[in-house]
Amino acid sequence: MKRLIFAISLLFLGVTLSSAQAPYFQGKTIRIVTGFPAGDVNDLWPRLIGQYMTKYVPGNPTFVVQNMTGAGSMIAANHIYGVAKPDGLTLGWILPSLYFDQLVARAEAQFDWAKYSWIGSPVQSEHHMYMRTDAPYKTIEDIRRAAEPPKCGSGGAAGTGFYLPRLFEETLGLKFNIITGYQGGGPIDLAVERGEIHCRAMTIESYLTREPFHSWRKTNFVKSIIQTPHKRDPRLGDTPTIYELMDQYKTADQSRRVATVILASGVFGRPMVGPPGMPADRLKILRGAYLSALRDPALKAEADKRGYEMEPVSGDELEKLAKDVIAQPPAVIERMKKVLGN
Repeated sequence: MKRLIFAISLLFLGVTLSSAQAPYFQGKTIRIVTGFPAGDVNDLWPRLIGQYMTKYVPGNPTFVVQNMTGAGSMIAANHIYGVAKPDGLTLGWILPSLYFDQLVARAEAQFDWAKYSWIGSPVQSEHHMYMRTDAPYKTIEDIRRAAEPPKCGSGGAAGTGFYLPRLFEETLGLKFNIITGYQGGGPIDLAVERGEIHCRAMTIESYLTREPFHSWRKTNFVKSIIQTPHKRDPRLGDTPTIYELMDQYKTADQSRRVATVILASGVFGRPMVGPPGMPADRLKILRGAYLSALRDPALKAEADKRGYEMEPVSGDELEKLAKDVIAQPPAVIERMKKVLGN
């Protein structure tokens, strides 16, 4: 009898130890909430990464993507920050420039950018503006002197389509009529195709890797007119950089500082974040799995096939940058308010 009791005790002890040693994420589902519509590059990227992260998270959880669109991903960002539990099971994929809204104290920004749990970004995103070639704006000088400024489309005030034209106004003396309210890049491009607007600011990556831009470039329907890298991206031909143009037009130092803060959004790239206060051990696991997924040869092959460029940024790097961009002096913040229309 004693032997039987001892055997049963060992059995229960084994079960207990096995349960204690089971990975936290085992049998669980990790939800990535993207603030962008299905088919957008910021929907496709998290789906691709999620497929491979499961291999590198102990316990091999299932990854699913949920689209929570609206307000240039602000709705998703607020949800991740203020609603989602910091248990490592809900992550977000948000616009890299949402910190603008916090800096200029917009009420809809219900987060502290520096306090997100930063997972990483697959790429650093440089930007440019394209223009319909049949628009009456052939050069930068045409835009500077235009009696009626070109119409550019945007999803919201934190989106590239809004803040880049405003930055070009601040630093280069250009003028744009920014039409907001579009639900994603697709509707903006459709408005360009229909002739309702002339231009759009967006990532160079998307412009060079997706339709309708392949077809548009082949038919000379649009052309790139300004790009944001320090050095010209040769794939955009003779398109000047904002830095060249700031030198040409002798942009004031204060405006250049604003440009530095705003263009830092390119380093954030396409960020994956978690709620604030995530346990350190779970954050470490997710950050490691994220970078491992991006190094996976199969993922890299698929990214190459899709034309995606990869220049990963770690969660540690993004966390430091987030703290840096939020710590701006009052003079720069006031100037940003002017640029962003506050």
